[in-house]
Amino acid sequence: QVQLVESGGGLVQAGGSLRLSCAASGSFVSITDMGWYRQAPGKQRDLVATISRVGHTNYTNSVKDRFTISRDNAKNTVYLQMNSLNPEDTAVYYCNVHTFQRTSIEGVFRAVEVWGQGTLVTVSS
Repeated sequence: QVQLVESGGGLVQAGGSLRLSCAASGSFVSITDMGWYRQAPGKQRDLVATISRVGHTNYTNSVKDRFTISRDNAKNTVYLQMNSLNPEDTAVYYCNVHTFQRTSIEGVFRAVEVWGQGTLVTVSS
């Protein structure tokens, strides 16, 4: 089992900043891609940003130049620094982690995608 613990959400005024964190723990061999998604009320869950194990990043256009994703592989943690927030950024933010986990067969691993419980970010105008 893999657990993701998210933190850092909250209420902020437009133009403000927040930093989200997501720490992975439990039984896994390795973590590959990590990322953040968000779901606004009445909308589907959408990609915000992803980062590979070696640091390659990808952002949705609406957050480029405002958000920065980073990770600490030693701590199995991914971060999302969010600056210049606006009301359109209001959503539940979900951490997403791709792991490899052992199976009952020696030397055979399986890829497992894990989601966090979500943290609410509210930006007031």
